[in-house]
Amino acid sequence: MLSFLQTKKFSWLAISSFFLCGLWSLLTQEPYWLTIPFILIVAAPLFQLIVTKTEWIYWLLLITLPLSTEYNFTPSLGLDLPDEPLLIILSVAVAASILFNPSPFRFIFESPIFKWIIAFLIWMCISLYYASNQWLALKFILAKIWYLLPFVLLTALIHLRSSNFRKTALYICIPLSLVVIQTLIRHAFYGFDFVAIKKTMGPFFRNHVNYSAMLVCLIPIGILILKFTQNSRKKNIIRFGIGIALLGLFFAYSRGAWLALLVGMIGYFLIKKNILGKAIFIGIISIVIGLIVLINNNQFMQFGPEHDETIFHENFSEHLNATIGLKDISNAERFHRWVAGIRMVAEKPWTGFGANSFYNNYEPYTAAAFKTWVSNNPEHSTVHNYYLLLALEQGLPALILFAGFFIYLLLLTQELYHQFQQNYYRQISLGLGILLMMIASLNFTSDLIETDKIGGLFWLTTGLLISLKHHQKIEKESLAI
Repeated sequence: MLSFLQTKKFSWLAISSFFLCGLWSLLTQEPYWLTIPFILIVAAPLFQLIVTKTEWIYWLLLITLPLSTEYNFTPSLGLDLPDEPLLIILSVAVAASILFNPSPFRFIFESPIFKWIIAFLIWMCISLYYASNQWLALKFILAKIWYLLPFVLLTALIHLRSSNFRKTALYICIPLSLVVIQTLIRHAFYGFDFVAIKKTMGPFFRNHVNYSAMLVCLIPIGILILKFTQNSRKKNIIRFGIGIALLGLFFAYSRGAWLALLVGMIGYFLIKKNILGKAIFIGIISIVIGLIVLINNNQFMQFGPEHDETIFHENFSEHLNATIGLKDISNAERFHRWVAGIRMVAEKPWTGFGANSFYNNYEPYTAAAFKTWVSNNPEHSTVHNYYLLLALEQGLPALILFAGFFIYLLLLTQELYHQFQQNYYRQISLGLGILLMMIASLNFTSDLIETDKIGGLFWLTTGLLISLKHHQKIEKESLAI
């Protein structure tokens, strides 16, 4: 990264700030503007440290990703600590580096992935204009930017060295393994009780859904580490870690994560057989037909739950039976919010209600027949389907852009797997494709892209794919010589 504090550009920036702030202070008769240049000079050494140690901070971010905890400073202001402050620091460093020396990032700017992201951000800004609460929507956009700059741009730049892929996997998987081990130990004291899982994963995860989602997504990455490890002793340690992860996944009692594991296995087959595109097409057509059938003549109303029978079950077998019988409280409440979400999309299909606006607007759109014991929503949670959340908050164009982007990423992993000559990069492409398939599955019943754990993994994967595409270009050029 660029040490720009020693450049002429920074000198001119300092001189300009003295001049402009002094002039503005005279015009406004407000002397406090004169403090800004001095703050800039005092903060310069700290900023210099951040810029020169950017990669070190990046690796620290990956280590803390599974270990971070949510903390609310006020009812309206919360951060994930310590990873979100690290994201903000890295975003400043990346932005400064691009400003003063953009040439290392040129291959990223030329990537189709980057162009997809820019299109998505442009529409996000357009939807901001129509948002019911523009301040909440603006905070959403700012948070999105400080995820994108480190996880996408910086990841792509750092992973131009092939050795960094393994390092990235280890730096995330090892801390998560420690979390899983402590969770299993604590859970054992409760006899692995279904209800007790909520008491054992803190302070690292809010609930068993977030915990199991990150755990299942990193299982294919653990298998990749095993595949590229030669030392037999280390291989045994990794096998033990994968076994612990599968045990932790089982005792997380999360049906969505178990389904995601199955989807990942199917994804492995689809990518290997080069038929992922056909499967995605069939899946989209099936979803569209299903929605048309449910909406036609309000057919969805027949799925309304029996209010007094839809309760929380403390026994997991009863919980599964209730799921099959559509009497499970969590899925029943999902139906309640999905109905409201679809009605909200019908109300404002093009611009949506604005980012971060679901909770403040959805109540009038709910159907009484779908209300449950938890419909008062004390957690202020959202619609529990990320694709529907995009459509109702930012309009159908946002859903189309994101879905197109996601499909492009999935098909890119398949393309890279079949076109790379080096097995190392082929296996990484396959692993990332499986990971994306799992994330796609999880977000049909949750909105985890907006969390630091799964959202971080998603955007990290996006950055890795930019660098893999660049490695493929280098490989093609070397073979052509």
